[in-house]
Amino acid sequence: MHAAPTPSRRVMLALAAGGVAISLLPRPASAQLAAPTQAAIDRIRGGRTPQEGRVTLRLPPIAENGNTVPMTVSVESPMTAADHVKTIYVFADKNPTPDLATFHLTPAMGRASVDTRIRLGTTQDVVAIAEMSDGNLFMTRAEVKVTIGGCGG
Repeated sequence: MHAAPTPSRRVMLALAAGGVAISLLPRPASAQLAAPTQAAIDRIRGGRTPQEGRVTLRLPPIAENGNTVPMTVSVESPMTAADHVKTIYVFADKNPTPDLATFHLTPAMGRASVDTRIRLGTTQDVVAIAEMSDGNLFMTRAEVKVTIGGCGG
């Protein structure tokens, strides 16, 4: 006798039966990145270890077209002169060039949030790192499944 599937398991079973496979669980920040992406991140780290938290990365779980994928990155910060986000870096793990964007912020902005559209060549992880005014780094990542690549693929 089998126990009835939980609601989330029913959703996963229904998606699998329909031929759609998505991950509802976030990927751990420790998951292996491609060498060019890791090298780009290491350049901005400067020996510091990014912590998880404070950064929210909003991307669609499935992008029909990788040429124009909406993205929002926001960081929890009071945005005061003494405590603010200096820079937000965004990387695409499997793009030919992993450095997607760098945003420089000031306390005058009032909030640490950016909205834009990005180009993704294939299904991959997008990584966002926020550098704070005290030098600490915070990061997060999200996987986007791309059905039609935006970098010539």
